[in-house]
Amino acid sequence: MDSYTIPRDSNGSLPSVRDVHVNIAGRSCAPGKMKGRKSRWSVRPSDMANKTFNPIRAIVDSVKVEPNPNKAMISLSIGDPTVFGNLPTDPEVTQAMKDALDSGKYNGYAPSIGYLSSREEIASYYHCPEAPLEAKDVVLTSGCSQAIELCVAVLANPGQNILVPRPGFSLYKTLAESMGIEVKFYNLLPEQSWEIDLKQLESLIDEKTACLIVNNPSNPCGSVFRRSHLQKILEVAARQCVPILADEIYGDMVFSGCKYEPLATLSTSVPILSCGGLAKRWLVPGWRLGWILIHDRRDIFGNEIRDGLVKLSQRILGPCTIVQGALKSILHRTPQEFYHNTLSFLKSNADLCFAALVAVPGLQPVRPTGAMYLMVGIEMDHFPEFASDVEFTEQLVAEQSVHCLPATCFEYPNFFRVVLTVPEVMLLEACSRIQEFCEQHYHCTEGSPPEDCDK
Repeated sequence: MDSYTIPRDSNGSLPSVRDVHVNIAGRSCAPGKMKGRKSRWSVRPSDMANKTFNPIRAIVDSVKVEPNPNKAMISLSIGDPTVFGNLPTDPEVTQAMKDALDSGKYNGYAPSIGYLSSREEIASYYHCPEAPLEAKDVVLTSGCSQAIELCVAVLANPGQNILVPRPGFSLYKTLAESMGIEVKFYNLLPEQSWEIDLKQLESLIDEKTACLIVNNPSNPCGSVFRRSHLQKILEVAARQCVPILADEIYGDMVFSGCKYEPLATLSTSVPILSCGGLAKRWLVPGWRLGWILIHDRRDIFGNEIRDGLVKLSQRILGPCTIVQGALKSILHRTPQEFYHNTLSFLKSNADLCFAALVAVPGLQPVRPTGAMYLMVGIEMDHFPEFASDVEFTEQLVAEQSVHCLPATCFEYPNFFRVVLTVPEVMLLEACSRIQEFCEQHYHCTEGSPPEDCDK
């Protein structure tokens, strides 16, 4: 151990504590002489914090208009099915949580990727011959959002790029850009039920493309891709050797007459990370349980991607243990009637909303086939007083107390998104107000249908 001495002054007295300088091995540690000492405070946010930007929050938080005080506010903007209380989860789901809590077994830490027993339940639930799964292929996460974050982080480095749908869920861009990853947008085509412009998509791919994000069923479009279209997407990915991040949080939430096809069931070569969760199908977004399903039939991901996901999951200690404890009962005891009733309600609201808005001059709704959203095009030429969809929706709040998200939030201007989870009576009232608003602000242009100009 190094020795040290405290010198006395000429009178033999010890110095005050604040004057003591320690000399270790001939090196003085006197204040003011320490190497690298800062002369003043300088605390700044990190580059990641500065690069993090959520367009939905930025637009919603910047709205300064007040709603019409004479009309009750109707919000068609929040993708939370629990907001109005008309879509509760099934009692079996709630009881499963109570049982897990009362058992006292799930109060401690779990492995960062989730309990083995819980991962086995997810693997068994989603296993099929076309896309086999084992527990080792499952990573449990804190909601589907964290699943997406881990997948982007494990597949892409700063300076690389990922391919993201336009219009699409804004979180993809928020996460990627905060990590220094470039976002390239591929187009969805409203005139083709929001299918991908495959030629334009393939033109974006280069040597720095790390992955392709495919969201099916879609937020914000409410679209569901046909099997043939999914196969064409896989052909592009196979040809270009690009792995796929499949955001399938709305999987199985499709309307009657339409079929949902998990992307991995159609792939024999393209490696896929599929993200899902309890939030939407079981109507419990606040419970924050999601998952990643690793589909790697050709061993292209190998151990490296799996190990990378485990390492990234260790940055936090995984999803809520009580929900994990309830997972088996949630998956196996939720009655089919619950799923059927939820989808019947959403389809009914979708049909009502589409029928109401398709008759409104200046609006072009696109009929949805799944999820819980409907996109509406605004013929801006007929609303010249508004410079953008943001101004259109702001004034809709001010005059009619109806709040819809402008599709600028989804990189797709001149549209707005309607959430279909509100009670039917509120949805019809909102559509009536939107019609009144459009009729008041609609301007005829050359070539407008005479019946629209008479309104």
